[in-house]
Amino acid sequence: MLATQSHARLAAVSHPSLGRPPLDLHAGHPADAAVLKAATARVAGRALESAVAADPTFRERYDELQLRELLADLHAFVGRLAISMAADDPRVMTGWAENIAVRYRKRVVPMDDVIALCEGLREVLPGTISPDANTAANAALDAAIKVFKWHRRLAGDGRKRNAFLAFIYKGA
Repeated sequence: MLATQSHARLAAVSHPSLGRPPLDLHAGHPADAAVLKAATARVAGRALESAVAADPTFRERYDELQLRELLADLHAFVGRLAISMAADDPRVMTGWAENIAVRYRKRVVPMDDVIALCEGLREVLPGTISPDANTAANAALDAAIKVFKWHRRLAGDGRKRNAFLAFIYKGA
């Protein structure tokens, strides 16, 4: 009986090395995902343009090299979004967003700007994919934005920092 209970516990665990099946890339919208992957450069460029147009201070905060890095990041966003759409699983974007938030912290890119890039993608996608796949893409982008908002809260992006507390924490 003890062996049956421990086997039942293992079956409930969702860790891949404990038996969770791999993603089924044909469960969602594989044709739209292929179209999106083929249009990666165009979609990423238009998404960056959309984010810059929505926030005119983008060009003041980032020089040309940093904008090119953000464009390269958008290429990766589109690739991961295509996988998420093909599998119809927003958790793909959630896990990926958890991993890349650290990279943006090291590059001193506020999470609000990363959220703006996601919103730029959301604005561009309807012209590239079908309406059914757009629903899956929006769910995946919402999952990623939720993670970025949580990381924004941790690092204090959502509010202006208190100069006195910053002075105390520096230990100066």
